[in-house]
Amino acid sequence: MSLQRGVGSVEVRGPPVNYEEQYRTLLTADAVIFVADLVNEFNAQVDEMLRQRAFRKLELDRSNSLPDFSPSTNHIRQGRWQVKPVPRRLQCRHVDLGDVSPSNTNHFLAALKSSAQGIQTDFDDGHCPTWKNQLLGLYNVYNAVHNKIHGVPTVDKAPVLMLRPRAWNMVEHNMLVNGKEVPGPLFDFGLLMYHNARILLDNESGPYFYLSKLEGYREAALWDRVFTWTERKLGLPHGCVKACVLIENVLATFEMEEILYELRDHSLGLNCGIWDYSASFINKFGHRKEFVLPDRNKYVSMDRHFLESYMDLVVRVCHKHGAHATGGMAAPVLPNTSPSDPRYQQVMQKVLSAKRKEIQAGVDGFMVYDIGLLQPAQNLFQEISKSANQLSVKRLDVNVTAKDLLLMPSGGVTLAGLKHNIAVGVLFIEAWLRGQGHYYLKGAVEDSATAEISRSQIWQWIRHQATLEDNNEVITMAMVERLIKEVVMERLWAKDNSCQFTTKRDFQRLYTATRMFEEIVTKRDFPEFITTYLNLDHTFLDHHKQPC
Repeated sequence: MSLQRGVGSVEVRGPPVNYEEQYRTLLTADAVIFVADLVNEFNAQVDEMLRQRAFRKLELDRSNSLPDFSPSTNHIRQGRWQVKPVPRRLQCRHVDLGDVSPSNTNHFLAALKSSAQGIQTDFDDGHCPTWKNQLLGLYNVYNAVHNKIHGVPTVDKAPVLMLRPRAWNMVEHNMLVNGKEVPGPLFDFGLLMYHNARILLDNESGPYFYLSKLEGYREAALWDRVFTWTERKLGLPHGCVKACVLIENVLATFEMEEILYELRDHSLGLNCGIWDYSASFINKFGHRKEFVLPDRNKYVSMDRHFLESYMDLVVRVCHKHGAHATGGMAAPVLPNTSPSDPRYQQVMQKVLSAKRKEIQAGVDGFMVYDIGLLQPAQNLFQEISKSANQLSVKRLDVNVTAKDLLLMPSGGVTLAGLKHNIAVGVLFIEAWLRGQGHYYLKGAVEDSATAEISRSQIWQWIRHQATLEDNNEVITMAMVERLIKEVVMERLWAKDNSCQFTTKRDFQRLYTATRMFEEIVTKRDFPEFITTYLNLDHTFLDHHKQPC
């Protein structure tokens, strides 16, 4: 498809087989022109932002310096400003469902029928951005907003759609403007806004967003300009677009107040995410031995000082400025047994214990993956905090320093932890080759966030020749290759094998995933995002051009 209506050259790849209806509905001439206009307006700014990211990383590497709270923005941190109050339907955001890829139609429909306050409608961590998945996901959102899905509540009665476009590191391969692939988040945001914003606004149900993987306030300012431009272009009132920023990067932690300030007319507050956030330490400082992160299953949790300080600071900063602070997502999945089963009770108690601590820290809400955890989590909120939110909890006791945020937990590496990280990384890549953004392993949902920390740790442990607690053996590439074979064989024979590797194509796909994983954990220079690595890799792209 090629258009030339005053927006330059625009090319959009045609629809995959059996996706013609989705394509016709979404990629109308006017919708494509709107997205092209959006891209033309902000393409140069996105490129410059990404260059600034790379420059900052190079400067950290060159100088061996560490981030701190900037004196140049002290006036913002000392100011008495407030974000604009959130709309009525967002006053209570106790429990959202997280990682709900709208291309997973059955899961998305179940979420719409649930008792969640909101649905993280996810084109990022829990979603694989194949052309089919983008079209199907956007189409399912369109149908939900336009009340075209039989048997689910209308958009004003269903849980609020909290739309999460892809992060800035992702590109959309299937649309080019002036000969250049467009930024993935602008493609997602543009189509979501063009088709749905007015109806969502008229029904007090949006347009509301999650923003992933921002690294500082200048990136928040860019999103704010995108919001303002889009509101003006579509004839919507200023400030109707609202967004919650996920603080998933250590550099963003030092600019949380500035991020809120830049988005103050559009802000829904900030969110904590443990695994992307932990992985960002390796991303930014992984070549330094003092930042080796120990076994995540044994030594990394929200009880650790650097993560506890991070969450406490999120709560204090948000509530100081009238914004909501939300905790992370509970990934465990309840076993398919009776609630009286000890295994069922064990998972339930583990989740509720962790979420109790978050509520006591002052969060206004958090996410769970399993729909079965919604009611228990909502009951827990009512038990501890009777109000719709905890904005009155100011956390004046919190005085977090740079040292608190950068203090790595002590601990080593276990063989079990190493094997678990290998399994998560290999099986995530295998899932992407199948076109799935998440999968289940040992009673929990795994997505790009857990894959990110898993492959990052293995890269770091090999790089710094960490040793196993079990026997003092040095972690080498040869050891990792041997363990990959063991992990793969265990997976093939596992009773809970959800992938069911039975055909020659299944085995080839798994073998390809192991080779890609071996490559990514031994790169000389750390690949910044596993999703970028996969999305730009010819193996992944070619795989989804092949007939199934």
